[in-house]
Amino acid sequence: MRRLTAKNIAPSWLSRPSPEVAPDLLGCTLVRQFPDGQIFRGLIVETEAYAPGDPACHAYRRQTVRNRVMFGAAGMSYVYLIYGMYHCLNVVTDLEGVPSAVLIRALQLEAIPDWITPQPIKKPYLVAAGPGKLCRALKIDLSLTAQPFQPNSALWLEHRTKNFQQEYDRQVIQFVQTTRIGLTQGADIPWRWYIQDCPAVSRFDKVKTPQKGSEFLQNSDPLNLNSTVVDELPKAVPEALEPDGQQDCGD
Repeated sequence: MRRLTAKNIAPSWLSRPSPEVAPDLLGCTLVRQFPDGQIFRGLIVETEAYAPGDPACHAYRRQTVRNRVMFGAAGMSYVYLIYGMYHCLNVVTDLEGVPSAVLIRALQLEAIPDWITPQPIKKPYLVAAGPGKLCRALKIDLSLTAQPFQPNSALWLEHRTKNFQQEYDRQVIQFVQTTRIGLTQGADIPWRWYIQDCPAVSRFDKVKTPQKGSEFLQNSDPLNLNSTVVDELPKAVPEALEPDGQQDCGD
């Protein structure tokens, strides 16, 4: 049963540039509902932004049949397949006509689906630690692309809980901003965010202290951030061989 206390995320909230939305989605919840009414929830713990002018974005060159949804209204899903076997889930953002999206890179699931094998899972926090892993765990595929994130559908988004927001405001929970993963173009752009020290994050790396998305957008040079380099965090357990990011903007 859906939590009545949770506030669902509306398309208007997502109608902002992806580098602003991506960190704001951390701590929010992705909800997956199946036709039989079964529901699974996952806390969003890692995101990446893709935007106009970004050579790693699928919409960088032109509009195609595959990326058409990125040019539409915010609040739609963009699912694509890479390597012929891995699906990746994105949330379309920004204004209509501005191709922009946030890749959901990792979730901390509230419960592990019983179709995940083997059972019991030795490290359940890694079941959705990666874009391909989370889509496999929640059975997200191309049939769910170009669909609105709306309550009581296959997918929807919920805002942060009051408790999460309070802990973030008190800096008990902190976010990390760093570069994206698995790219050959735009690899130096720091458009990946994750919850610091969260075991469900796909990968830890040398990072820079976090910035609010709006502050980042005001910086004319995204590679010259006014932030301090910190020591390398403990590395997460290596994830399975799977693709990361939007993989270069292929058609």
